Amino acid sequence: MPDIHITREHSLGLPEARKLAFRWAEAAEEKFDMECTYEEGKSADLVSFTRSGVNGELKVTKDRFQLDARLGFLLGAFKDRIEGEIVKNLDLLLAEKEPAKAFDHALAKRAAAKKAPAAKKTAARKK
Repeated sequence: MPDIHITREHSLGLPEARKLAFRWAEAAEEKFDMECTYEEGKSADLVSFTRSGVNGELKVTKDRFQLDARLGFLLGAFKDRIEGEIVKNLDLLLAEKEPAKAFDHALAKRAAAKKAPAAKKTAARKK
């Protein structure tokens, strides 16, 4: 039986990752007619999904998404296409969240760079 294993690192923290995983589960239910159950835990959550020919789990932690799926015989022939779709959907959801953090980091870096020349000018005037 073909297996799909996908891991994605992130820097969202568990509360934001939880929101994203819940959105992923909703999309899987709507788009792929999956039956999903969501179990929240202290340090990790687990999304279990199933439908005819496929079942699996998405483990959600503060810094990682780990998806493991098992395909039945008939869907095994479409493993690459199914895996590609899962990767695309998960990466799209992550891309929506991660740029905001990267943008905040870039703004902080730019603000620090602007302050640095001002501090040098002040030091030069004191001489």
